[in-house]
Parts: sequence; C-alpha cells; structure tokens
Amino acid sequence: MVVGVVAITLCCFLALFLNRYQEAMVQNARTTSVQAVSQVSTTVSNYLSDMRQAMELVEQSMSETDESRDELLSAFLEFRPDVVAVTSYSHDGQLLQCWSPDHEPKDNILQNLSFDLEKAQASQGPYMSAPHVESIFEGYYPWVVTMTSRLPQDGSAAWVSLDLSFSSISSYMNNVSIGQRGYCFLMDGDGNMVYHPQQQLLYSGLKSEDTAKLSQMEDGAWANDTVIYSLTSVEGSDWRVVGVSYVDELVNRNVSEMVHLSLLIAAMVLLAALFTSWLLSRLLSRPLRSLESAMEDFESDADHFDYYPVGGTREVQELSCSFGHMVMRIQQLMNTVREEEVNLRKTELKALQAQINPHFLYNTLDSIAWMCEQGRNADAVKMVHALARLFRISISKGHELIPISREIEHAESYLQIQKYRYKNQFTYHFHVDPECLHYLCNKITLQPIIENAINHGLDLLVDEGRIDVYVQQDGEDIVFRVEDNGVGMSQEQIVAILEHGPKERTGIGIRNVNDRLQIYFGKEYGLTITSKLDVGTCVEIRMPKLWEGNYEGK
Repeated sequence: MVVGVVAITLCCFLALFLNRYQEAMVQNARTTSVQAVSQVSTTVSNYLSDMRQAMELVEQSMSETDESRDELLSAFLEFRPDVVAVTSYSHDGQLLQCWSPDHEPKDNILQNLSFDLEKAQASQGPYMSAPHVESIFEGYYPWVVTMTSRLPQDGSAAWVSLDLSFSSISSYMNNVSIGQRGYCFLMDGDGNMVYHPQQQLLYSGLKSEDTAKLSQMEDGAWANDTVIYSLTSVEGSDWRVVGVSYVDELVNRNVSEMVHLSLLIAAMVLLAALFTSWLLSRLLSRPLRSLESAMEDFESDADHFDYYPVGGTREVQELSCSFGHMVMRIQQLMNTVREEEVNLRKTELKALQAQINPHFLYNTLDSIAWMCEQGRNADAVKMVHALARLFRISISKGHELIPISREIEHAESYLQIQKYRYKNQFTYHFHVDPECLHYLCNKITLQPIIENAINHGLDLLVDEGRIDVYVQQDGEDIVFRVEDNGVGMSQEQIVAILEHGPKERTGIGIRNVNDRLQIYFGKEYGLTITSKLDVGTCVEIRMPKLWEGNYEGK
C-alpha cells in the first residue's frame, strides 16, 4: 500500500518535472540560438559598417586629382589588405580604371559580377551585392562583396565600386555552430540567399531552405517539432541572419538523459520505501497475524468463539481490545437476530411478493385496448379473463403456498397473454406429472422464469420460439424445469442474474424467486441455470414436497 502510494506520487512528480524540464530546455535552446544569431548579426553589421566607411574614403579620393587619387588609393589598399579591388565605371557601365595590389584586370572581361548597370541606375544611393566570385582578374578569383556608389556628374566616371573580401565573414559563419548540426546563413529581405555555409549542397539540390516562408517571419525564435529557427535583422541593411538548430540534439537528448536519471532516482526511492515498508511490517506482523487468526476463527464459528486478547504495540493492543468488545456485541446481536428471524422472514416474503412489473400490466391493457379497436372482441375477452386469473392467483387470499395445479394455471394464463402480445411468435407446452398437482409450492414461481425466457431468450430470436415447462418428482423434492430455444446466456450473465439481479427488470425477477425459495426452505433449494449461446436456456427450480398440514415443519 505504502509502496503503491509512493510509486503513484513519484510517477506524477516525474511527469510534472519532466514536462517542466522539457519546456525549460526548449526555452534554453531558443535563447542559445537567439544569442548565437545575434552575435553573428553584430559581426556582419560591423563588417558592413566598416565597408561603408571604406567606401566613404574611396569616394573622397575620387574627387581629387588623378595623381592624388592614385596615391590615396594605393595607400588605402596597402593599409586595407581585405580590399580586393577599387573600380570605376563610365555612364554606360564600361570599366574605366581598376586599383588592386599585384593584379591587373583582364583585357576581355566576359562577365563582371561586381557591377550591374541596371541595378546601379535604379539605385538612389550606395547598394551592396550578394557575395560572389571576383571575375575581372586572370587566375585570381577571391570571394567578395561589392558596394557600388554613384559619383558626381562632373567627371567621366559615373560609379565607383569597392570589392571587399568576404572570406573573413564566411569563415566566421562556417565556424558558428548551434549544437552539433546547427548553423547560420544570410538572406535578404525578399528571401534570396546571400550566403549559406552549405551552398554546394544547395546548388546540387541535396539540401533546401524555405527562405520564402522564413522571410515572412518576424525577428525572434520560432520552433516546431524538429527545428528551431532564430532570425535577426542586420543593422543598416536588408540582410537577415537565420540560425537553424535541431530539437533532437538540443532538447530531446538532454530530456532523455534526465529521464534516465529520474528513473534511476525513482527506483532508488521505491527500493527505500519497499525496505521501510518491509521493516515496519516485520515489527507489526506477528501480533497482527495472531489477531487476524482470531478474526478468522470468529468468522468461521461466531457462536462458540472465545476471545483472548493479543499483546504487542500500543496500537495493536487497542485494536485487540476493540475487537474483543466487537465480538461480545456481535454475539449479543446474533441472539437477538435469531429471535426476530421468523418475523423478518415473513416480512421479506411479503416485500418480495409485493413487487409487480407495471410495464407488463400497462402493455397488457394496451394490447386489450388495441384488440377492441380492431374489433377482435373475442380475443380481448380471452385476454381479460387470462389477466383476471393471473391476478386472482397472484393474490391467493394472502397465502404464500398454493397447489401446484394453481401455479400451472397461473403460468398458463401469463403465457396466453404474452402469446397475444407477441402475435404467436412462440409456442408453449406443459409436461406435468399428475401426482405433483396436489403438492404445494410458492406462488408466482414459474411466471418470472417464463417472463425472462420470453424477454431475454425469444424476443431476439428470428425463428419461432418454444417454451417447455416440466413438473416432476425427484425423491422427496419437486423439480420445475423451464426450457427455451432462445439466444442463450453466457456464464457471466448467469452469475450476474443470480448474484445481482438483472438491472433492467422492475418486476419480481429470477433472483426474487431464488431468494424466496432459500428464505422459505433453506440454501439447499432454489434455482439452477444452464445455458448455451444460440442454443437455449434451462432453469431448474427445486423445492421440497409439501402438502397441507406439513409445510410449517418444512
């Protein structure tokens, strides 16, 4: 008992704890992911800010004379090794000049990925390209980001571009990990991919990112069953850093470890509770077993039981004393009960007989009314006579015992009424030993059994039903037997009827008959039910032979 309570309490506590722990782990994973993405966003923002400052210096140098400009840009390139190239373009997008340490542009540039004329013309201010490969040099293809700015209209150069190496940012983002498999990538506000550490997998179609859906999300952390997405906008641009982490490694693994640890602790607590329970039972079990043995002896023979108090702890002694008082009181009450048993038996018999099924009476009267409306007056008269005989025999001037011949007449009247009601869906036959007719039996013994056969055996039967009633002698007993070819009952249904009574019945019932016989004649008499599903049911009623003058002795 104690161990069971401890086990249930532990299970409830563990379920609540693990649920809260999982929620905390999810929140912790979201926080960790947001912090990592925020750090990446700050780094990228600093990178872009540095690029804008470098572009301001380049723009200032472009306003100087050619000699001063070249000197300034050479010094700038020497001071900023991360700047791959500075280029200027004409109004029609042609490359005019290129400043790059140790590298000269190709004579024939097939595609310049650092400059887009249409985008430059459409832009009102400086704009930034996505990371790309520098394509204007021969044999030198660094990974760069280009910022392009419009120049004043007083010179031949209309735009100037600054190619800044992206390798530092890409290396940094490649090294960012959220868990063992998590990563960060860059996209713009429209959902276009700017940089992804697994770009080769994206290009080959082995991996994909739903950037269109991600672009609709606000900054923050968003989690589903498997993935946690963290989004942060990069200050000063339309770029956004997206962090991808996986629930199974950030949450499920930790939760699984905590489950194992919790189960281990719970097992230890249960073992401790089991040991404590065993120890207490050892201290209390011996006197309690003696008390239990005394209770069993009292239960088996309460009339001749003599009680001797049991020693032990104070609680056991108090329990033993209380049991002794209870034994004395019960023995006194038993003597009182014996004196009142005869009156109680008569009261029970009257109470059992007083139960009448109102549904049967109502349905019978309703059937009589229907017959009258249909002009079947002869059938209605027969049914009324059968009902009158039924109730006349039921009353029997207050006598409990009536001749078996009258009980047979009562059962036949009931079957006639039911046969009218069920429109001849069944037949019935009586097989009565004539020598049994003068013996006495409890009234209303057969009718409840027949009623059960009709309502629960034949009512659900498709074919024509049949009821056979047998009355025979068996030594010093009379045996009634009611057989039907109905749907039958399972053993569980038989036990339920004899022990609890059918729940849907409001009339006398099978159990009522069994109780009356056992109250009147003893436990060796009563009902025996045998049944097979889809075959039928047999109810056997056994009572002693009684005739006028000897039933009081029985």
